[in-house]
Amino acid sequence: MSLKKKIANIQNKISGKILFDINLSKFSWFNLGGPAKILFKPDNLKDLLIFLKFFKRELPIKVLGVGSNVLIRDGGFDGVIIKFGKSFSHISLFDEESLIVGTSLLDKYVANFASKNSLSGLEFLSCIPGTIGGAIRMNSGCYGCDISTNLLSVQAVDLNGNLKVIPSSKIKFYYRGSDLDEDLIFVSATLKGTKNKKKIIEKKMELFIKQKKLTQPSNIKTCGSTFKNPEQNTKKKAWELIKMAKCEEMNIRGATISGKHCNFFVNSGQARAKDLENLILTVQKKVLKKTGINLEPEIQIIGEAK
Repeated sequence: MSLKKKIANIQNKISGKILFDINLSKFSWFNLGGPAKILFKPDNLKDLLIFLKFFKRELPIKVLGVGSNVLIRDGGFDGVIIKFGKSFSHISLFDEESLIVGTSLLDKYVANFASKNSLSGLEFLSCIPGTIGGAIRMNSGCYGCDISTNLLSVQAVDLNGNLKVIPSSKIKFYYRGSDLDEDLIFVSATLKGTKNKKKIIEKKMELFIKQKKLTQPSNIKTCGSTFKNPEQNTKKKAWELIKMAKCEEMNIRGATISGKHCNFFVNSGQARAKDLENLILTVQKKVLKKTGINLEPEIQIIGEAK
């Protein structure tokens, strides 16, 4: 059976949309990227399970959140991109000190919901530009906090369509990552906080947001921190190493480095994904030559070159 015929059979069994050759540039904060062979938008969990069970891993599968931490190559993605809809962006109280959250919900909405319900410990999420699913995958964090501290469990689906619940005690988290299988698709999570006065929580969020605005670029085509801070051999952060290597004013065909924070790379509007990737590789090489430290990208680069 051909791929298109198989997809047509799946479409008859679900309410979500299966689309072909959809350009991905509008799904990335860089506004870059070629087409996805297949774009799947499940309406609900049932759609997702049916799709995975019938699809049988015929092509690579990637879940794309809001595209705040991804560079999609100009050749696009020769596989399936899954984009979750509203049914995966729910949030509710589980008890007085924990929440159940759909993994496509924006991190800042979780911070706001927690604040309204007098739950502290999640304020840092107000400064993370992504979804809860991405935060769990990357163990995202800032200002001395990260999502692993708040995670009680994650509900996930494997690529065979099997649903499982993974308690945080079974996950080994580390800086910007974990030992969770890359093939797992996160659908919801249970997060914990601690009761506190709403005014104290709001003030903490305001301080975090103010600090972010002062030190990081906003309202431009960027995808957050480009490189992870090195954990070994130095106490210096990635931006300090980039500065030491004198890369602050580099420009490759419109792919530039932010003047406000040199670990933020920017599409000035003229760049291609290839130019951003070349800028990343060039900075890596210059930092390695100058400092002996090999910076590891925090941004995920997916797809095929053109």
